[in-house]
Amino acid sequence: MLFMVIERFGDGDPVPAYRHLRDAGRGIPDGLTYVDSWVEANGARCFQLMECDDLALLQQWVLHWRGTGVSFEIVPVLRSAETRAVVAPLLDAPGA
Repeated sequence: MLFMVIERFGDGDPVPAYRHLRDAGRGIPDGLTYVDSWVEANGARCFQLMECDDLALLQQWVLHWRGTGVSFEIVPVLRSAETRAVVAPLLDAPGA
């Protein structure tokens, strides 16, 4: 499964998180895949796409970041093509 992870930096300050990244690494356990990330222009939030089949791996990863002031929102997501395939049969259905 894919997960959009929204990281909010404490007080909008990314420095403690980047210091932790430099000193302790990403802390990604085997079985959890980091796909890519994007940082908001003002530096207050980071959006990371992660992939795994075991939610406990996401919990383990989040715990790696405790004490850095980062809070996490984890949202299960689907690729657009997958959603399009689910919606396609409904496009011409009566009442749609």
